[in-house]
Amino acid sequence: MIRIAKAIAIVLAIVVVTAALGVWQLNRVMTTELDVPEDGMSYVIDAGSSFSAVARDLVDRGVVESYFWLRLTARWTGAENTIQAGEYRIEPGMNAYNLLELFQKGAVKLYSFTIIEGWNRYDLLKALHATEFINASMTDEDWPALLDELGAAETNPEGLFLPETYRVPRNSSDRQVLKQAYTLMQEVLAEEWQARGEETLVKSPYEALILASIIEKETARADERQRISGVFTRRLEKRMRLQTDPTVIYGIGPGFNGNITRKDLRTDTPYNTYTRHGLPPTPIAMPGQAAIHAALHPAEGEELFFVATGLGDGSHKFSTTRAEHDAAVAEYLKRLREKRREGG
Repeated sequence: MIRIAKAIAIVLAIVVVTAALGVWQLNRVMTTELDVPEDGMSYVIDAGSSFSAVARDLVDRGVVESYFWLRLTARWTGAENTIQAGEYRIEPGMNAYNLLELFQKGAVKLYSFTIIEGWNRYDLLKALHATEFINASMTDEDWPALLDELGAAETNPEGLFLPETYRVPRNSSDRQVLKQAYTLMQEVLAEEWQARGEETLVKSPYEALILASIIEKETARADERQRISGVFTRRLEKRMRLQTDPTVIYGIGPGFNGNITRKDLRTDTPYNTYTRHGLPPTPIAMPGQAAIHAALHPAEGEELFFVATGLGDGSHKFSTTRAEHDAAVAEYLKRLREKRREGG
């Protein structure tokens, strides 16, 4: 019996020592800093990849020391079946435990895509297609289907996507990005509409978008947005035509050559505010929140006209009478001719 007891004790001792060594080895491997460059590294898990394949690849790259302990820990913790595909950023100082947590949370690396104030839908599609981390396949013919998918009441996509910087994972689709921009525009528009000023003449949030898009195309200066909104509001109130070039240009379409002519101003389209009264039927660009706010809070005053100063700072000269405006236009044209002579 004594011999048996000794044998059992020896076996138990071996088991305990082996287990202790295993725990020590597991802890050592899993808590050792990963072998990555000083500035970190990107790592991509393709959709459908098994954890076994991922673990083997990490070991082959020398990032993780042991396939066995990484795989065993993933099985114990449930990470083996819950890792998410995507591009990850592995930073210096991280260990294998951190890595598993990163993969489980799906904390993928995000990229920035910015929609610029004043872009139209053609600019937006062009930018999406030119962005290498976005899977872009949409064409201009796909807008109706996307708007239907988004539940939009409008049939024209112009103005419905908020200019902002969006953080998206690699290989996001253009539709995913546009969905974010549409949702945010709806939130911002609702917020601004709720806080609209009594002096605004627009009758709906969509009309606010239309007016805001014109303001956006007329000026990028924060100190002018509400003044320009005031001019347009007073002209609408007096049944004066808006006579704003950006709407005419939008009505010409993508074929506009950059030079607006008198013929263009006389050629009637639904967007020609020289030939038609009121607002155009849709926005002409993507307005930012500041332009939307300006559309709903027009500045008080008596000014009915404005024209670029030509000073190179984006500023405008505002006028109350036609005579004042004609003089401002003449001054602008004179300054333009002088600049051309200096440049030539």
